[in-house]
Amino acid sequence: MPEFLHLISPSAALEIILTALPQSWAADTEVISTSASHGRVLAERVTAPHPLPPFPRSTVDGYAVQAKDTFGVSGALPAYLRLTGEILMGKSPTLEVHSGEAAQVHTGGAIPAGADAVVMLEDTQLIDSSEIEVHRASGVGQNILLEGEDVQQGDIVLEPGTLLRPQEIGGLMALGMTSVSVAVSPRVGILSSGDEVVPPEMEPGPAQVRDINSHTLAAIIARLGGRPILRGIVPDQHDALFEVVKQSHKEDDLIVITAGSSVSARDITGDVLQSLGDPGVLVHGISIKPGKPTILAIADDIPLIGLPGNPVSALVVGTLILAPLIRRFLGVQRVLPAPQIAAKLSVNVVSQAGREDYLPVRLQESKEGTLAEPVFGRSNLIFTLVRADGLIHIPPDATGLSAGTKVLVTLF
Repeated sequence: MPEFLHLISPSAALEIILTALPQSWAADTEVISTSASHGRVLAERVTAPHPLPPFPRSTVDGYAVQAKDTFGVSGALPAYLRLTGEILMGKSPTLEVHSGEAAQVHTGGAIPAGADAVVMLEDTQLIDSSEIEVHRASGVGQNILLEGEDVQQGDIVLEPGTLLRPQEIGGLMALGMTSVSVAVSPRVGILSSGDEVVPPEMEPGPAQVRDINSHTLAAIIARLGGRPILRGIVPDQHDALFEVVKQSHKEDDLIVITAGSSVSARDITGDVLQSLGDPGVLVHGISIKPGKPTILAIADDIPLIGLPGNPVSALVVGTLILAPLIRRFLGVQRVLPAPQIAAKLSVNVVSQAGREDYLPVRLQESKEGTLAEPVFGRSNLIFTLVRADGLIHIPPDATGLSAGTKVLVTLF
C-alpha cells in the first residue's frame, strides 16, 4: 500500500481515481415518468416532435391588427378600426383580419390570419360593439409569439447528460413527452467503523458516540443523485470490516467507509481496501484540512473512499470527492457551479502553506456589506457546521487571509 502521508492535492487525488476508473463504470438507463424526473440525468437525446409554440399566440390581452393601420397614431391622433369579432381561447380562428379591422384576442390565444401585431388593451378605447380607438402604434410582430419561435420541429432541445431541472421538465411536457430515459442512480454503500460507534436510536454507553457520518453522507449522496445504502456499523476488526465491504462490493457501485483511515494500529481500512481487489489503494493522504487521512481506492472497477471519522472531515471531503465521482457515473455533461455568495472576511485567519483549507463561516449583514465570520471548532464537532452557512476555500499558496479580504462563500 502507498505510504501514508505522501500527501497530494485534492485535484491531483481526484484526477488519479477518475483516470483509473474504466469506461464501463457508468450507469444503466431506465424510463420513468417525466413528472418524477427532477434531479435525474437524461440518458437520451431529445428532439422536438413539433414546433413550440405550435401556432402564433398573443402575449397580451388586446386586439389583433395589421401593424400598418397603427403607424403614426397617438393619443391625440388615434386610429379607428372596425371590430370584427373575438378569438376564443382554445379555438382556432375562423375569421381573417383585413386592413382597417381588429379582432379581440386574449393572452395565449391564437392569432387570426391577416394580423401581424397585437395592440395592448390599455392602448385602446372601445367606442361601441363594432369599433375601437387605437392610441399607440404597433410594429410588425409586436406582442406575438411566432410559430416555432421557441423551438422548431426537429431541433435538438436536450442532450444526454443533462441534469433535469424544473425548466427541462416543463419543456419536455410542452412537447408531450410524459416519459423519459434517465441514468439509473448509483448505489452507494456507506459503512461506519469503530467500536465506540452506536446507532443514533441507541443510548450511548460510557465512551460511546452515536453514528453521525452514515446519515450526513447519505443526505449528501441523495442530494448528488445517488442512492445511499446504509451498511451499518462495523467493529474495529479486519475480518469483520472485510466481510461487510466485500458484500457491498458485490452489490453497490461505489463504497464509502468512515473512520479507520488514520495512522493507528486499530485503523485497518487501508489494509482492507488494498486486499479487496486490483489495483487497490491509489491515494492515502490529501493535503487538505479537514480530511488529510483520506483514502481513495479501486477494487476490480469499483471505487472506494475511506474517510476520516470526524464528522466535519467526513462531510467536507465526502462532498469534494463524491460529487465528481457520482457525476462521472451518471454521465453529467455540464456541471453548474455551486451557489456562492461574495463576502468580506470578518477577522484574520491563519493557514498552512501547501495545504488547502476549507473553513466554515457564518454570513452576517453589516454596514460594510456581507461579512463571513469564521466558525472555529475541531473537526469532530458536528455543530461547527450546523452553525455555519457555508465554506471558504483557502488556497495552498496562502498562509492565511486578512480581515476584510473578499472571499466567496460556497453555500451548504
